[in-house]
Amino acid sequence: MEGGDMGRYRLRVNGKRRVVDVPGDTPLLWALREELGLTGPRYGCGVGACGACVSLIDGEARRPCVETVDQVRDSRITTIEGLDDHPVQQAWLELDVAQCGYCQPGQIMTTVALLRRNADPSRSDIDDALKDNVCRCGTYPRIRAAVSRAAEISRGRK
Repeated sequence: MEGGDMGRYRLRVNGKRRVVDVPGDTPLLWALREELGLTGPRYGCGVGACGACVSLIDGEARRPCVETVDQVRDSRITTIEGLDDHPVQQAWLELDVAQCGYCQPGQIMTTVALLRRNADPSRSDIDDALKDNVCRCGTYPRIRAAVSRAAEISRGRK
């Protein structure tokens, strides 16, 4: 299907098959928010620069504001709504990380992806993974602490 043409796309979102009727070049973020009502991924910059919309696409932290529906139609998409009492969410609550909270879903999803590939990240690993996620409130010290705590919780579960 050509981009711009209206189409019916079957997406795998949070473990469920979902259907959206949108042009193929529609940013995934709009399909998630407007068509499927999943408002966890936030609109921040619209150009993939801030990380507010980060979701997992085939297990990797990606930015649905710059991914089109056509590009991800065969992928497994996980938004923050798809996490279920995840250790990262537990750590975020335990350390009271959020201030305004706007960027937190993207920070959390980026952290989930980091811990999937590195169960014991160093401070440098954490900084590198989250360097492109912007928090205008400056909660970076609490975010770093929560990532380390989430890693501890995750390792304790194994």
